[in-house]
Amino acid sequence: MSDATSFDPLSLDPEAILAEARSIAGSGDFGDEAFREPFERLVAALESEASLNSVGRGMQHARVVGLLVNRLRTEAYIARFPEILEERIAEPIVIVGLPRTGTTMLQRMIAADPANYCLYWWESRLPAPLTPPDEAPDPNARDPRIADAEAEVDMMLESAPDLMAMHPLEAEGPDEEIMLLEHSFFSTNPEAFVNVPEFGAWADEQDQHSGYFYLERVLKFLQWQKKRRGELATRWVLKAPHHLGFMDLLFDVFPDARVVQTHRDPIQTIPSLASLIQAIRGMGSDSADPRETGQQWSGRMSRAMKRCMEVREKYEDRFIDVFFADVLKDPHEVIRRIYAFAGWDLSDGAVEAMKQWAVDNSRDKREAHQYTLEEFGLDEAGIRRDFAAYRERFLPQD
Repeated sequence: MSDATSFDPLSLDPEAILAEARSIAGSGDFGDEAFREPFERLVAALESEASLNSVGRGMQHARVVGLLVNRLRTEAYIARFPEILEERIAEPIVIVGLPRTGTTMLQRMIAADPANYCLYWWESRLPAPLTPPDEAPDPNARDPRIADAEAEVDMMLESAPDLMAMHPLEAEGPDEEIMLLEHSFFSTNPEAFVNVPEFGAWADEQDQHSGYFYLERVLKFLQWQKKRRGELATRWVLKAPHHLGFMDLLFDVFPDARVVQTHRDPIQTIPSLASLIQAIRGMGSDSADPRETGQQWSGRMSRAMKRCMEVREKYEDRFIDVFFADVLKDPHEVIRRIYAFAGWDLSDGAVEAMKQWAVDNSRDKREAHQYTLEEFGLDEAGIRRDFAAYRERFLPQD
């Protein structure tokens, strides 16, 4: 078997990338082959659309190889321990909403309850252990995946120091399962990192059930790992604004999910999101255009919200609405409402853990996030128009 170091770290050739992943993982079973077409289309788009600089090529090469290696390692574990697939992701709470509406704060506060499982950032990037399936993990050792994730976070913050003001990026903090969906090559993450509008338009037209089935598969794997580590929670709190555009798929795969939808005026959220995306894109391209970023993501989130509102007509009883202003004013009362909606018990110990999280993670511990609509080619009139139906239903009108 070839040494992985012999592969070109800047290559975006799909066969070379697949070969490198097999070499690193030492296996060849990627699981469900539905990933193949979106994978091939993505790497073609990275080559032809993304205008990557050398740093960007290296980052995207490493990211795609890493996703494939994770798939291989995951399938190797499932083959060795088929009981993994007997795990059940029962009655999860799933937090959705436009980005910048308090989804991260809510998820992390609820995750402070030890009765709840959450997806840690290091798990999302490296869901499979680095050790082979037949090698028992050392229960007293720190998982080596955490150090790898910390190094990646450090690299990202060194490349784009403003990221921390926009999103609290922590290797051991709860984060979004969109990074698990990314392993199916059906997610909006590539469009956040690079400008690939043709790939995004193609993906929007595809049946993305395979992505959500893979998400369930990896969550089962992670739940199995958590139990082996002695984490004995009984339920999950998940979070990803990505789900707004795919709520029907979410309910198909997780039929007992309960959804917390957060709300805030898109006039505040969309330019903030554009600023975050622009900072990420700027790490890998010298020609990332903030106006293009703003227009693309305003349109994407407008379409996603319209899809969500259509799905809500069939599943209204599965949603609870939470407003950003209420989260800021009294997050604990909001969480009590969420627990009552989900039928979950809220223990005194959980309340205290959440209060301590709020003290340790107050917003004033991070720098203010600065942005304007104009720098991203946006204006209030355009956002009001694009989100008219959403604002009319959920937000007080001027």
